Order: sequence, then structure tokens, then C-alpha cells
Amino acid sequence: MSIDDQVILITGGARGIGAETAKALAAKGARLVLTDLDRDALDATAKEIGEDRCLAVVADVCDLASMEAAVKAGVEKFGRLDTAVANAGIASYGSVLGTDPAAFKRVLDINVLGVFHTARAALPALIESKGYFLVVSSLAAFAAAPGLSAYNASKAGAEHFANALRLEVHHQGVAVGCAHMSWIDTPLVQDAKKDLSTFAELLTKLPYPLSKTTSVDACVKAFVKGIDKRSRHVYCPGWVHGVGLNRNVVNSAAGSRALLPHVADLLPRMDAEVAALGRFTSARNVSNAADPAATKE
Repeated sequence: MSIDDQVILITGGARGIGAETAKALAAKGARLVLTDLDRDALDATAKEIGEDRCLAVVADVCDLASMEAAVKAGVEKFGRLDTAVANAGIASYGSVLGTDPAAFKRVLDINVLGVFHTARAALPALIESKGYFLVVSSLAAFAAAPGLSAYNASKAGAEHFANALRLEVHHQGVAVGCAHMSWIDTPLVQDAKKDLSTFAELLTKLPYPLSKTTSVDACVKAFVKGIDKRSRHVYCPGWVHGVGLNRNVVNSAAGSRALLPHVADLLPRMDAEVAALGRFTSARNVSNAADPAATKE
């Protein structure tokens, strides 16, 4: 099915990759169901796309009933659902010994349990349409980084969830893809760089090309192509595929050699910066934990 015939749900659709992918898909004729917790940003994105072609639903991926209601609203408005993109995600800061356990859990709740809730809510409609489900993982699933253990674990978990789901729904005509991106110039990365000088420094210590940051536009093009082709894998940039194929080498003693000499200095300084910051994630995500109208992205 071509994109211009599709109804597509995207979680975390208020800003960043979710919003820009939605706009690109709408330009190709798709109708969108966007979910997020930031009502103002979500409504602004929907207004830009056109409310006749885009339904904005405030919904929490951590709550199954909320996601089921969002899917139901989308199907009621547009008649069906053809693709769902589990895009909502956050990151936390700090070492395993230094991070807040609640912050670590929240990353797993959104980045893994949120993918499950999105799949659970969308699958009945996707089975009916023989549709496509895209899980947004990351280069972080392949290549670990100190101070980002929650994000690394969650994205590896999201990838393997996609692998299992693909086996379960193949016979029902549903295709499952998994997207892996390098560092993308999104609010998530921008906030981390703004909050922590050590995060920006960490990126410079990663071996090339793992240190590279990619534009949102390049990521959007990869997502749109992946949705159009119902791709099993989406990589952005293309070299991320090679890292995935060689993940055992990347995470081996030899592969860690470039980064290890810097960790003893960098990680304590990161924990000190996080302690001085007074929070373990971006300011948006802190407000998000307390305010159901705040954004996940």
C-alpha cells in the first residue's frame, strides 16, 4: 500500500523525529494519528499538518488504556490503521551507581513498556489491515556508552521486542520493522548537550563514526522510506547497519579500547554535573513525570 493511502499512528508526535516524520508523511498524502503528552506542541503540529488529515490525541504510552483509546479514536476518524510507529522515548543521565533508580525505571517504562503498549493497542487494527509496525530503537542498542546505561538497555530491549513480535505476527500479515539511528539532532540530544558538558565531551571520545551527529531531515527520509517499503530494518545513516553487524566487535575488549581510558575521568565528572543539575533527565521529562500534560520528547 502506498503512503498516500495509509493511516499512520506515531507516538511522541509533538516534536522532533515524530513531528517531522508526520509532516513528511502528510506531504505524501498520509493521514496521521499523533500521540504525545504535550498538548500544546501536539496541537501545533496537527494544525500545521491540517486537522482534516491529522488527529492529535493526548495519550501516555505508559498506560495501555490510554493507547487503546488513541487507536480507537484514530480508527473512528479515519476508518482504519495501516502503520504504527513506536517513537516515544527519553534518556536519563548518570552512572549506574550515581543515577536515581526511579529515573532509570522511567526510561525503561517509556522506551520498552511504551513500545509494548503501543503494539498491544495497535495490533488488532494492524492485523485487519495487514499493516506495518515500526519500533524505534537506536545505535545505542549496538554500542554501549558510559553514563547512558538505561538508554542503552531500553533500546536493546526495544530491538529484541521487535524481533519477537515479527515472529508472532508474520502469519497474520503484519510486517515489523526496527529503526536504528545514530545521534540525531533532536530535543533529546540537544537537551543532554545543554545540561551536561560531559555528555558533549563523551561524544568526542567515541570512536569514529560513532561520535557523529545526524540531521533530523536525514532521519525523517530514512523513516519515510522504511514505512513505504515496510522495511525489516531502517538505518540512519547507512553505516549504522555495519555497526549492528559487528556489534560483538564493538563491545569487545578491542572495541572498547578507544573509550576506556577516558571513563575514569569523564564519568565522575558527569555524575557531579548531574548532582549539581538536581535532576537525572531533561527538564521536559522532569515536568512530564509530574504533569500529565507535559511532553515525553
